[in-house]
Amino acid sequence: MQRLDAGVHSIGKKIVEEAAEVWMAAEYESDEATAEEVSQLLYHVQVLLLAKGLSLDDVYRYL
Repeated sequence: MQRLDAGVHSIGKKIVEEAAEVWMAAEYESDEATAEEVSQLLYHVQVLLLAKGLSLDDVYRYL
């Protein structure tokens, strides 16, 4: 997985980019476009979790 090999810094930058795209889609685009952007954000968050050796269970403890 190329994104995982890029490292935490690169993955983090991608998360920031995707978060901005979610915001813009929510403000100016359709619900479908927003859902697509959210899916991409969630994907990159999951990649970051893998890179850090974390699971969703680790995150759920704080929700």
